[in-house]
Amino acid sequence: MQEPLVSGNDGTVHDQNNVDTLNLTELAPEVDKDEVLTTDGAETQTHMWWTMDADDTNNSIISTSGIDDPASADEESQGLFDDLLSGKPIFENKEVLRPSYTPRKLPHRSDQINQMATILVSGLRGDTPSNILIYGKTGTGKTASAKFVSQELESTSQKYDVPCQVEYINCEVTDTQYRVLAQLANKFIEKNQSAISSEVEQLNQSLTAYEESGQLPSDSQYQSIDQLHERIDQLETDRESMELVPMTGWPTDRVYSTFFEAVDYRERVVVIMLDEIDKLVEKSGDDTLYNLSRMNSELQNSRISLIGISNDLKFTDFLDPRVKSSLGEEEIVFPPYDANQLRDILQHRANVAFKQSALNDEVIPLCAAFAAQEHGDARRALDLLRTAGELAERGQADTVGESHVRQAQDKIELDRVIEVVRTLPTQSKVVLYATILLEKNGVHNVNTGEVFNVYKQLCNELDADVLTQRRVTDLISELDMLGIVNAVVVSKGRYGRTKEISLSVPMEETETVLMTDSRLGDVEDAEPFVQSRFDS
Repeated sequence: MQEPLVSGNDGTVHDQNNVDTLNLTELAPEVDKDEVLTTDGAETQTHMWWTMDADDTNNSIISTSGIDDPASADEESQGLFDDLLSGKPIFENKEVLRPSYTPRKLPHRSDQINQMATILVSGLRGDTPSNILIYGKTGTGKTASAKFVSQELESTSQKYDVPCQVEYINCEVTDTQYRVLAQLANKFIEKNQSAISSEVEQLNQSLTAYEESGQLPSDSQYQSIDQLHERIDQLETDRESMELVPMTGWPTDRVYSTFFEAVDYRERVVVIMLDEIDKLVEKSGDDTLYNLSRMNSELQNSRISLIGISNDLKFTDFLDPRVKSSLGEEEIVFPPYDANQLRDILQHRANVAFKQSALNDEVIPLCAAFAAQEHGDARRALDLLRTAGELAERGQADTVGESHVRQAQDKIELDRVIEVVRTLPTQSKVVLYATILLEKNGVHNVNTGEVFNVYKQLCNELDADVLTQRRVTDLISELDMLGIVNAVVVSKGRYGRTKEISLSVPMEETETVLMTDSRLGDVEDAEPFVQSRFDS
């Protein structure tokens, strides 16, 4: 065993065998020489193991206490993310493929965009635009087109110095009258406060000019310094009186009056865009739409126009006739895209989203074909293309190919199934689990009676209420509508008719999701009694 080194007060290190004298602070300047003292001030020995190469007369320290080796630190940093970043990137701008992105060009929607523009252009003339209802299935470009037109409307209003403002509300999230009015009120209050601050700043500049020159600027609309001070005081009083609406706690009529005052504070044309408007009506009735559509008769300075966007073509059937007549002054229908149109949309986005030559030729046509089967859903097509690119990038592939698209299709479908199954009511989960247990036990084309018998066994084990067979049949029909099972009514001749049920989703993944429910987890190892049957 080799002899240790002993450190001195001056930062030097002496070999006990008198080999060499080294300066510790030069070898490791980050180590304070005072650190070698103990709390009682006595010297301590810093042990550093010392080796000498047979062919090298220079001594070297191979390890020290409390000093990190830079080389080992570099090795440790070469880890998880370094390996992932070493691959060639496929995306140029992935955000282009997300639903939240509003493109500057919307292929195959010019007719609908022009129709909206011709209706809303009256707002740039200071008139009240007609209310618009926009219909169409998911992924047909309704929201993107409406947002595009709104952006153009606001930019043009600034160009011609016409006060025109568009506010967007997603009624799937903001789904009550209180929340809609509160959110709108706060947006207008904030804009009013911002406008007041800008005007006060300009008036203060006029005051500064008056103090320097003894006269108001020639373009000032105020005749005296007193009028100027009076206007500033009024604006500051208005700003202080503007109170933001809390998200809960106020009476609805107070929220409405606050919103009304905020909108009418100054002259402007306001377009309120209510996306998923049917969700608002479904949750809280048509009171909000009634109030908004009737405001123009009471407003003094402002004018309001509504744009409602809905996936449900029949939601107006539930509206009050007065609301329906005022809200649906203009209607625009967005038809589904076909495969060729989806291909154009994907190509337009892909040119911006991906690196050059990152997509194989078959990728975009395949994504378009898959999405065309889903009622021409452009959102589904974009999700499919983005997911395919992500899978290719994770696999460190140079390009996106057909296999990546097919993997993405399976992944998106599985994700959808998992989310639907996870949010099912408990009774529906028990019915679905009964179907899975029967198929696992080799029973194919399961009928309603067999499902009901296993369902009763599971309910007894779970100590849950047993529904009637008619109600279980209804639950099976609901699972069929969700695409989780396939239920076909077949005739058994003199024995009547029954439903033959089969799973439409992967069995193992579906069972795994069901087992995450704490109640169903207790019957994971259940072995149902399956009655023998004679198939004709």
